[in-house]
Amino acid sequence: MEKMTSQEQINEVLEKMPDEEILYDVAELFKIFGDSTRIRIICALFEKEMCVYDLAACLKMNQSAISHQLRILKANKLVKNRREGKMIYYSLDDDHVKLIFEAGYNHIMEMK
Repeated sequence: MEKMTSQEQINEVLEKMPDEEILYDVAELFKIFGDSTRIRIICALFEKEMCVYDLAACLKMNQSAISHQLRILKANKLVKNRREGKMIYYSLDDDHVKLIFEAGYNHIMEMK
C-alpha cells in the first residue's frame, strides 16, 4: 500500500468535512447542553413528562427560571410540550436528546 502524501491526506479530510453551516449548527446545539440547569431539566424529563411546577419543585428552583430554560430547550427542539386543560406538560422531543446526554455522561464517567 502506497503512503499518501500530506496534500492527499488533507484533500481526503476536506472532502469528508460537513459544510461550515452544519458545523456551526452542531456547535450551537452543544452550547445548549452547556448549561447545568438545562441538563438537570433534561435528566428529569428522562423519567417522565412534567409541568413547570413539578420541574421547579424537583429541581428546587423558581418557576420563572425553569420556564426560561424550557423556552430555550423548546426553541432548539430538545423538548416538546402538550396541553392538558390549563396545564402544559414537557417531555423530550426525541430519542436523540437522550443519546447525546448519555454519550457525554458515559465519557465523564470513564474519566473518573
